[in-house]
Amino acid sequence: MSDPALCQVVGRWRITGSDMWDRDFLDLANPARFTLDDAGRGEIDFGAVQLDLDVEYGRQIVFFRFAGFDEGDEVRGDGSAEIADDGTLEIELHFVDGDEPTLTAQRETSSAA
Repeated sequence: MSDPALCQVVGRWRITGSDMWDRDFLDLANPARFTLDDAGRGEIDFGAVQLDLDVEYGRQIVFFRFAGFDEGDEVRGDGSAEIADDGTLEIELHFVDGDEPTLTAQRETSSAA
């Protein structure tokens, strides 16, 4: 894979859409987010789902395994997140024995100086 410092996916992304759920569900507990650092870790938080990621980096794509909770039940699986031509992020999740949603996200911009 690639050097995490060169990965364009690293950062904070606001999840804005899904092929399975509406925006009200995505933002049920907190604003839906995908967060990725350059040390092999990340998080996805939407609806009643909180996932911790173990990441492998490419330049415009990452692959990951995840473990976490969905409405308090333990879940695990794998997925990927890739920057699309329009600059959005497309996140594909594959829950073991469960759903396979696709989420879309926009990069968050900081207003801090």
